[in-house]
Amino acid sequence: MQIARTFAVAAPIERVWQFVTTPAEVGPCMPGCQHVEITGPGKYNAVISVKVGPIKTTFNFNIETIEERPPEHAVFSIRGNEGGNASRVNAENTLTLKAVSKNNTEVTYSSKVNIVGRLGKFAGGVMQKMAESMSDQFIGALRARLEPEVQSDSEPHREAAGIVANLIALFRKLGSALRRLL
Repeated sequence: MQIARTFAVAAPIERVWQFVTTPAEVGPCMPGCQHVEITGPGKYNAVISVKVGPIKTTFNFNIETIEERPPEHAVFSIRGNEGGNASRVNAENTLTLKAVSKNNTEVTYSSKVNIVGRLGKFAGGVMQKMAESMSDQFIGALRARLEPEVQSDSEPHREAAGIVANLIALFRKLGSALRRLL
C-alpha cells in the first residue's frame, strides 16, 4: 500500500524539523499512540492501537532513522507486530520539508507499507481509507501543536498564511503534472 501526502504548516522549517524528528513530540500526534520510548540514537519504540473494520488491536513498532539530511529530508524504517504475530507491518517512510517562506513549511511524506496476517485481508479499500483518516488526524494534531507558536498580528493573518502555503503546494503539483503530460 502506498500513502503520500503534502501539506503546509505555518511554522519555520527548523521548528517543523525539530518537532517531527523528536519522538516525544510527534508521537502524540499519531492517532492511537499510547507510548513512545527512545531506545538509542535514531531508534525508538511505539505502541499504537488501531481499529480496522471489526478488529481492534495494538501494535508494537520499532522505528529507526535510516537516512537524515536536516532540516529537509529523513527516511525511517518501521517494523511492527500485533501480539502473537497475528499481523505484521513493514514500512519505509520518507519525509521531506521545504521552506515556502520564513514561517511556512511544505511537508511531504510517503510510505510504502506491507501488511501481512489477519489485517492483510483489509489491504484494499478499508486500509487505504483508514490510512487517509489517520493521516488527516495526524496533520491536524501536528498543526495544532506547531502553528500556535507562530508570531503574527492576528488569527486571520495566520489562517491566510496557511492558505497561501497550501495554494503554492497545489500549483507546484499542477505544474509537475503538466510537465509530465508535455
